[in-house]
Amino acid sequence: MSGNAATGGANAGRANATRANGDGGPAPLVAVVDYGAGNLVSIDQALTSVGASVALVRSAGDLAVTAADALIVPGVGAARPAMERLTDAGLVEPIRRWIAERRPYLGICLGLQLLFEGSDEDGAVTLGVLAGRTAKLDGAPTLPHIGWNQVERRRPHPLFEGIAPAADFYFVHSYAGSLDAKDEDAALADTTHGRSFVSVVAVDRLFGVQFHPERSGIDGLRLLANFVGIVRSPGGWSRSAAWAADDAPAEVRA
Repeated sequence: MSGNAATGGANAGRANATRANGDGGPAPLVAVVDYGAGNLVSIDQALTSVGASVALVRSAGDLAVTAADALIVPGVGAARPAMERLTDAGLVEPIRRWIAERRPYLGICLGLQLLFEGSDEDGAVTLGVLAGRTAKLDGAPTLPHIGWNQVERRRPHPLFEGIAPAADFYFVHSYAGSLDAKDEDAALADTTHGRSFVSVVAVDRLFGVQFHPERSGIDGLRLLANFVGIVRSPGGWSRSAAWAADDAPAEVRA
């Protein structure tokens, strides 16, 4: 794990937030929720490589003292144990409040699914930010859906700046969120695996992706860099001056 997350969680992240970004400004501080359900090493490395500082938060107290600019909830696995761990950490209401205040949020994989009202996988009640439920990918040729697949945008958005149309990203899941009609406008992109499902949502500064950007090579890093650019510009999007493809780790440039 990189130094930001490995040397003391929220406190280390706050201390490192003064690290200069590529344009001389401070690096945005991104709080990543550690509730035992995410690939935190890869996420930390990816965010650091695109110009962010990272703080792991494990409790409501951590999140309160971190003074983060953005919040990421990653995750793999089922919704019920994830919600139980978030509840035990006292993080459910702080996450809901963060989103209600329109502060930058990115849900990754399970972190996107938790935004819906509930999950058909285990009957869990989830965050209820988006109207709809997480449902099994019925009719899929294989489950879990593992590997690279196209993400087809419904409309242009700064989150995909510099990324080719229908670019491939890396997926690992068997369930996906299904939006009710009242929130259908939240859908930003779709992917097909047997049936079409919403793979990206975007509402104001709330984002969710069903794929794993931290495992999706250069395009995944560009998407994270674009998210950091959105975080750095409260009035709109600006390209993250700290990042270019040559900054990516060698293993994802190959």
